[in-house]
Amino acid sequence: MALIQPTTQLSDVIKQEPSIIPVINRFGIYLGTGDNSIEAICAEKNLDTTFLLTILNTFTNEEYFPEKHLKTFNPLTIVDYLRLTDQSYLKFQLPNIERHFASLLQHSGPGNNLKLMKAFFDEVKKDVMAFIETDLNNWFNAIETGRNQHNRLTAPSDGTLIEEKISDLRNMMIMHLHGDYDPNLCYAVIVAIMAFERDFRQNNRIRNRILRPLYQKSINPSSQKG
Repeated sequence: MALIQPTTQLSDVIKQEPSIIPVINRFGIYLGTGDNSIEAICAEKNLDTTFLLTILNTFTNEEYFPEKHLKTFNPLTIVDYLRLTDQSYLKFQLPNIERHFASLLQHSGPGNNLKLMKAFFDEVKKDVMAFIETDLNNWFNAIETGRNQHNRLTAPSDGTLIEEKISDLRNMMIMHLHGDYDPNLCYAVIVAIMAFERDFRQNNRIRNRILRPLYQKSINPSSQKG
């Protein structure tokens, strides 16, 4: 997909990449955008057009990741976005997968291994929730206050293992599911998992490649010299 520009109609982007719907929702933008351009919507909602474009282009173009440009943003702007992202996972995306799984289990016959798949999802969810708890109650707070009592980053994980687990869950569904199950509901579960997988991976790049260095620089400016 071509890079999104300020004059691009947001509805055109949504039609080509529906996966951005949860992303724009985090900025307070919802469906029904008409033929309005991104810059017009940002002006109406008092949003930073450059920041929104950077996030959207990161999602719609796998090879796009302007680290130098992102580092010009205030760390608190990135924290605010990632905080909303974490809340989206807790309130919408994880429950969405759960609802699809529940429906799949309810409408599938005996002799399948869906309960095993669901148990693995529950494990993934537990890891994600612990990761988010560290974000919301520890790491983000340290960034917002500009200090850390240990003078170091306190996030215990960079999220890579969680990314791998989400990928494993998707692959298990695709490669090892057997028995009597509803194929349409199974498809809905896989689509929901893949949407969450992409979302988590892209935001984890922002977290690790941009927010961590900015934080480390803020608490130890001398480490950036030389």
